[in-house]
Amino acid sequence: MKKVLKLTAMALVLTAAPLAGAQSYPTKPVRVIVPFPPGGTTDIVARVVGQKLNEMWGQSVIVDNRTGAGGNIGGDIAAKSSPDGYTLFMTSGSIVTANQYLYKKMPFSPEKDLIAITNVASGPQIVVVNMNFPAKSVKDLIAMAKAKPGALTFGSAGVGTQTHLAAENFAYAARINVTHVPYKGEGPAIVDLIAGQINFVTPNLAAAIGFVQQGKLRALGVTSKQRVKQLPDVPAVAETLPDFENIGWFGLMAPTGTPKPIIEKVYVDTAKVLASADVRSKLEQQGMAPVGNRPEEFAKAIRQESAHWAKVIRERKLEVN
Repeated sequence: MKKVLKLTAMALVLTAAPLAGAQSYPTKPVRVIVPFPPGGTTDIVARVVGQKLNEMWGQSVIVDNRTGAGGNIGGDIAAKSSPDGYTLFMTSGSIVTANQYLYKKMPFSPEKDLIAITNVASGPQIVVVNMNFPAKSVKDLIAMAKAKPGALTFGSAGVGTQTHLAAENFAYAARINVTHVPYKGEGPAIVDLIAGQINFVTPNLAAAIGFVQQGKLRALGVTSKQRVKQLPDVPAVAETLPDFENIGWFGLMAPTGTPKPIIEKVYVDTAKVLASADVRSKLEQQGMAPVGNRPEEFAKAIRQESAHWAKVIRERKLEVN
């Protein structure tokens, strides 16, 4: 009987330890790994949310930009970090849904090595061209691509990124052949587009909206099914390609093994941040909608989207060595 009581007491202590840790968490700075350069949409979302979590927690939330390999370098660092809640991963959707089908060798397993916390924000991409480019509409762009298969070039934030796959999804729907030029982030791709080095880019709306509003880029279409209120004169691609839609998202994850009470606390606090008027306003100005779904809902959405990209990547015959 005494042995049973001792075992029960020990179980209670072991159960209480992570709960107590979660209540005091965080007690030191929290690192948020962003797998793309500063200025891109993933970075923007991480800094908007990180600033508010900093204020809420009374601890620094440090954005750590680790770029390369379509987000896989940052993802690998996050996946192999200590699972104590002090390293979080702000991922864009493609890293944990599409890359596993696109890359022959992945340095980590999104399903096994990372835990979903919450989808922070989502929003469409936008098809943009240089102001001197002849195409004035999505229809024009498709016609040009069909007239010279493979001649038109598009830039992206890197192979396998949301901006790359948005263009591939567009090309798949339009039945056109265009040539991919990968960059280390959507920011550098946009810079080269403005300089006329490439023909079009499908960046996340947040990264391009300022350049469109300033008259530095021409917007041909947004990838949501309807027009967005931030750019009401820009058609939806679906107005030319019925039912077309491509939505990007940015979510928090943590290394597998991170205690569930800490996962829950980060989720609850992030949801509170996303419900605040100033954060909602900042995200909506960038063309994004706050989400803040529960960890299990987020994990389910990741699995469903992974199945979609498996099909597109297979049919487009996309592959990275």
